[in-house]
Amino acid sequence: MSVLRLCVIILCIVLTSGSALSSFLMDRVVAVVNQEVITWSQLYRTMEADASPQVKALDDQERMKIFQQSEAPFLEKLIDMRLQLQEARRMNVHVSKAEVDGTIEQIKAKYAMDDDSFQLSLEKQGFTLEEYRRRLQEKVMLDRVVGKVIRSKIVVSDEDVEAYIKENKGATEGEERYRISQIFLKIPEQPELMNEVESKAAEILDKLRNGGRFEDLASQYSQDPSSQSGGDLGLIRKQDLNEQFREVISALKPGETSEPFWTSKGLHIIQLTEQTRPEDDQEQFEEIREKLFKEIFEKKYREWIKHLREHSFIEIRL
Repeated sequence: MSVLRLCVIILCIVLTSGSALSSFLMDRVVAVVNQEVITWSQLYRTMEADASPQVKALDDQERMKIFQQSEAPFLEKLIDMRLQLQEARRMNVHVSKAEVDGTIEQIKAKYAMDDDSFQLSLEKQGFTLEEYRRRLQEKVMLDRVVGKVIRSKIVVSDEDVEAYIKENKGATEGEERYRISQIFLKIPEQPELMNEVESKAAEILDKLRNGGRFEDLASQYSQDPSSQSGGDLGLIRKQDLNEQFREVISALKPGETSEPFWTSKGLHIIQLTEQTRPEDDQEQFEEIREKLFKEIFEKKYREWIKHLREHSFIEIRL
């Protein structure tokens, strides 16, 4: 029996008994974000939809225990998303039904899926078609508002690239490059929660192994600004990676995904998309432009989220 079905049964009992207090506890408000609320049922429904098949196969008590351990970090993610969606609506950013339909058709074409295989993929990820459409609509809205607020205002000129090359003379020669994506989970403030972070990473890895797309899972779970672009970190020179990343990547082939690994910043799952060397000076020039763009974007994105939080009413009631 799923958590939701169990909730429905309990709620029916509550309604029958007429207990207002029990009903409040059943679907209480867990956060207030400006004029909107996030309820217990919304939080748990989202966690259930994102849970791995192994977690879904657990009995209700064990599954609820895992969900309770993930409440706080998952709620923070939902709050950030709610703030960005509110900003998108304030800026009149909209996504039509036709646009969602078109995006789904593009996804199906990209992965050579017909309607049945697409539906099967959604079921493996724990989504109904309606839920997936809603999430897809929200993702497109987030992409658009981030594009308007941040991406459209970043310009990396030829002079900026030339200055970087001059300042890093000898370090920009044609060295091996890696295009990688990552899913990143922060180190928790309380050391006793480290095991919970590792459990979450294990769930994400399991989803990947069961057909989940890296970019979708990065958008849902990664606590890094790159989550806005499906975890893509762009082309990175080998020498710009720390030793732990180089060691992990050396064991991967393009298209492969790593096991979760810790660094001083947090827990990472990385996917090697491409391994290459610049063919000419112009290609190298554009790679540096992309690198500088991403550095500026990540800084401005963090500042924007901080600004939204500082200028919003947020109350957490977990």
